[in-house]
Formats: sequence, C-alpha cells, structure tokens
Amino acid sequence: MKYRVVHTTAYRYESSISVSHNRVILTPRNCHWVRCLWHRLTVHPAPTWSIKRHDVFGNLVHVFGIEEGHTELLVTAASQVEVLGQSLPSLHESPPWETLQFHPAGPLVKLNEEMLEVAGFHFASPRIPLVSTFAEYARTSFLPQRPVLEAALELTRRIHQDFTYDPKSTNVNTPIEEAFALRRGVCQDFAQILIACLRSLGLAARYISGYLRTLPPPGKERLVGADQSHAWASLYAGPEIGWVDLDPTNNDWCDHNHVPIAWGRDYTDIVPFRGVFLGDGRNQLKVSVDVCPVESD
Repeated sequence: MKYRVVHTTAYRYESSISVSHNRVILTPRNCHWVRCLWHRLTVHPAPTWSIKRHDVFGNLVHVFGIEEGHTELLVTAASQVEVLGQSLPSLHESPPWETLQFHPAGPLVKLNEEMLEVAGFHFASPRIPLVSTFAEYARTSFLPQRPVLEAALELTRRIHQDFTYDPKSTNVNTPIEEAFALRRGVCQDFAQILIACLRSLGLAARYISGYLRTLPPPGKERLVGADQSHAWASLYAGPEIGWVDLDPTNNDWCDHNHVPIAWGRDYTDIVPFRGVFLGDGRNQLKVSVDVCPVESD
C-alpha cells in the first residue's frame, strides 16, 4: 500500500507571541517493512532559523525558532510512504523466548552493531519501570521454552481483552502503573504496558509512534483529517527475525494500515511536537491527520 500522510498542527494564541522555539518529530521512518518516499515540513510563519538532525535512535528531528511577533503557528508535515507489511515466520518457528533474555550478570560478549542497537531497549526508561507486577502478568503467556512470537502475540491479545480503551481514564502523564491498575487507558498506555511486560522478562522492546489508517463505517464517506496518531510496541525476536511490531490496542500484528514515524524507549523520547513560547494569554491547539491511499506507479 502507498499512502499520502498529512499531519497538521495549528496553534492560535490569544495575544501576540514574540518568541517560539519548537522541536518536531514527524518524518516517517524507513524500516524493513516501510519506505518513506518523500517528506516535506512546512511552517507558517516562516522560521527565523531551523536545523535538522538525527537523534540517538535515528529519528529525524526538525528544530526551528520564530523570533518575531505572531498570533498563530501552523506546521504541516506531508509525506508519501509505501507500506510493504511485515514478513513473519510461523509462530512456532521463532526461537524460545529464554534464548533472547538479557542477563546483566552474564559473561562478557563481543557486541556487534545490531546488539548495541538492541541493548538500550532492555532497561527501564523514564515512563516504563521494571517491576514484578508486569513480569507476573506476562508469565501466563511466556511459559518455559515457548516460541517468542507465539507468546508475544498471546500477551498482546490478553492486554486487548483485559483492558478497556477509555480516553477519559488517563492522560499523557498518567503513570503506567496507574493505567495497569485501572485496566483502562489509550494506545499509549497499552503500548507501554506491553513493553513493560516484555522488558520485565529480560526481552528488548521499543515504543513506536506513528499513524493508523481508519476506515469509515459502512455506507459512510471517508472524512479527511479524521485518521489517528497511534502508538504500539516492537519486540526484538532475534537476529534472524529482527524487530516485530505488535498493536495491543487493535489486538494483532501491525499491518498495512500502520505507518511508523519514530521509535524510542518510551513516549518521552519521541514526543511528536514539543516547544516553548514567550508571551501572555491562552492558546488553542488543533491537530488533524489524514492517511490517504494513493495508486501505485
């Protein structure tokens, strides 16, 4: 599938803002199942200065500043991507999950580039602690010598079954221990709970932010801008399989409807839009996302 993705962020200020500095991560990632064909970021009013760089995880970061009076800020990220879909082996053919566990006190080994990339996703991070509660919940699925993909998919489906999607129950700053206790939350909570469960067992898992193409109800027209920013988890399943993306909110592997934007240890690493401004008064924020299929060349 090919998609044209348009993500629009609009801030409107009650009074004129003299300075605004912003950090944006909205460029789709290339990986083994997704290719970003082109990307363009448009900012109005035009920035006084801007830079592009890659962060430690390889995400493309745009940083810009507006240093003249303005009452609105409009940022549009437009991209075209090709989603090839994940190519997965039979679940039974994946390695036993214990063979992928990280042992801090284990023997020293020579780390190659791939192992170095994976290593940082074994540990606790600002929003994802490693506590026994998550390990105990996960062990129901991770039985001894069970293939890792088979166990991970069952855990994903258990989270979908045991937790209720409820946007009013949590916010962006709710600790995952609280969301876990409530058994309620949104995609960010479900993804970080799945990651906490996997890491608590010694497995490597990372947080993915991206987009989810949504389909209109039968008989209804597709609404432009009504698609969603989304979040899910990715599990490292060994050197032969690599990273595998799982969506606990939607109860399955990530498929042709998912477009990854960035990955990190948790949401803290890859906040899509972060900034500060100098001025008085309130501001209004409006965000729209459109993921539109395009015909193949």
